[in-house]
Amino acid sequence: MSYFDNIRTFVRVYELGSMSAAARDQRISPAVASARISQLEEHLNVRLFQRTTRMLNPTEQGRLFYPGACRILESIEDAEALVSSVTLKPRGTIHVAAPLGIGRRLIAPAVPGFKKEFPLIDVRLRLSDRKLDIAAEGLDVAFFLGVPEDSDLRMRKIADCKRLLCAAPSYLESHGVPSDPQDLCGENHDCLNLRYPGAPEFQWPLETEEGVKRFAVSGPFESDDGDVLTDWALNGHGIVLKPEFEVLDHIRSGALLPILPDNPPIAIQMACLFSHRRRQDPKIRLFIDYMSGHIRTILADQARIIAADKKA
Repeated sequence: MSYFDNIRTFVRVYELGSMSAAARDQRISPAVASARISQLEEHLNVRLFQRTTRMLNPTEQGRLFYPGACRILESIEDAEALVSSVTLKPRGTIHVAAPLGIGRRLIAPAVPGFKKEFPLIDVRLRLSDRKLDIAAEGLDVAFFLGVPEDSDLRMRKIADCKRLLCAAPSYLESHGVPSDPQDLCGENHDCLNLRYPGAPEFQWPLETEEGVKRFAVSGPFESDDGDVLTDWALNGHGIVLKPEFEVLDHIRSGALLPILPDNPPIAIQMACLFSHRRRQDPKIRLFIDYMSGHIRTILADQARIIAADKKA
């Protein structure tokens, strides 16, 4: 086993906090990951992790070694990036994160096409609606909806996404159709909300005659999975606020009906974040360019479909 592979495995174990998770990330077996860590510890003559049957924590020596190990990997990646930029054959692995809705409907379908065009680049895609720490989790690119909180990262805007309030016909039959945004704030309606650790209180920003106003909404169901909210809405359990691209098919089929058309939610920004160090890496640049173009094309096609439906 090469010293470089041992260091790479150590960094991923440190970042992911799990030998098995790091093994999956690197497409090796847990036994190989463990052997690499043991070999690195033997070389350094220190213990890098405290292992128990339930936990794996870095030792003081492991915490000291981690920043230097990251610098080693970054130096090698920078050198590879320079070579790639000269040979026009970018290579390496990109670690990508995206919310479930964006990832399943926009990013994942385009990954095979990107791989076909750039066969030397591998993509590791992680989908989650929870807030991610890009640096701590070893991510290269993170797609998101909204406004980022971390000013230390570079951001590239992709598009403004129209959003809708919608509910199933069965829900509207039993609860009535809201006629005013304030109707959402009482006990007459159940609003389905995305909840994850650290999420702010729910306020839906809607257009009104007086401009954008935020309405505090609530309901009996919450989830940290946006697709679960859509399923609940389809089954008649409440009103959901969703990007149009996530529910377009349900709207067209009549499974979900738009509500409050005169008071739509404000559009939400779709963008991606990446570290300053990654901005010159050809494979990162190529991936962001490819996905940005793909997403804009999909959203434009959907807009044309909606316009045609309205004329029909």
